[in-house]
Amino acid sequence: MSESNAVLIGRKPVMNYVLACITLFHRGVKEVNVKARGRSISVAVDVVEVVRRRFLPDVKVKKIGIGTEQLGSREEGGTPTNVSTIEITLEQ
Repeated sequence: MSESNAVLIGRKPVMNYVLACITLFHRGVKEVNVKARGRSISVAVDVVEVVRRRFLPDVKVKKIGIGTEQLGSREEGGTPTNVSTIEITLEQ
């Protein structure tokens, strides 16, 4: 699966990401990856639930992957920061 099938969650409203997922499915894509990290993880879960329960009830959650990324510090000489990540794969 190519990265063009990924929806990266950020600071926009939930419905923007829901529309992105629905658009990808209507273009004929069989799988969509919803990716988020840090505080956006809860938004990613909300997006998946809205897509599944309100718009596309035939869409199933194929896989959920969680992990941690290590980011460099903002200051020089600071300690690196761990950030939680999630990747939810939806399948039609």
